[in-house]
Amino acid sequence: MSSRTAASALTLVSHALCPYVQRVAIVLHEKGLAFERRTIDLARKPDWFLAISPLGKTPVLQVQGQSLFESAVICEYLEEVAMPVLHPSDPLQRARHRAWMEFGSAVLNTIGGFYAAPDEATLQARAQDLRSRFVQIEEALGQRSVPGPYFAGPHFGMVDAVFGPVFRYFDVIDTLPGMDDLALWQGLPLVQQWRAALAARPSVQQAVGADYAEGLRAFLRARGSALSRRMHAVAA
Repeated sequence: MSSRTAASALTLVSHALCPYVQRVAIVLHEKGLAFERRTIDLARKPDWFLAISPLGKTPVLQVQGQSLFESAVICEYLEEVAMPVLHPSDPLQRARHRAWMEFGSAVLNTIGGFYAAPDEATLQARAQDLRSRFVQIEEALGQRSVPGPYFAGPHFGMVDAVFGPVFRYFDVIDTLPGMDDLALWQGLPLVQQWRAALAARPSVQQAVGADYAEGLRAFLRARGSALSRRMHAVAA
């Protein structure tokens, strides 16, 4: 299938805050594929959505009347049908990058545990879990064979598409009460540089709406978590 054909009938069924939707949107932008976005409320899933999403999750990419679900599968499909290539050509390196994509999903789960932590002790523990993940990433970045702002060096790839949404959470979280005390980023210069490069990438910027930060703050305030209580205490 050519890029022209693939681009002629693409609809990305989305939730406004979903990081997995964002990674697909980033890949679509990187490949220059036109697409429509159809946003739903996952708390009130419409019947038509449940009919096309067997797991009841976003994203779903509708392609010429057929529906693909699961972000990793969608990204691999887009890699097969449209340029530019975002995976390494070497099979071993390609497999390694796919493994780090899975690592990115694990980091997202860790972030979920952090913002849902019910009390301060658990919040502190989940923050240490997060920092441990970031330390692992720092070590991986330090092993790059060529310098550059992205995961593999000078070229943007699939792993970058996965971590753009990961780091975007912290554009909001880092501004919340007491975050400096958690020292999530201390001593991690390569992670910080990577984060900044991804934040500056047009495809990453375009993957969310202008109201993303406001929506994330509202979501975090409503969680009833330790982080929510910190936010309410400042607003009081």
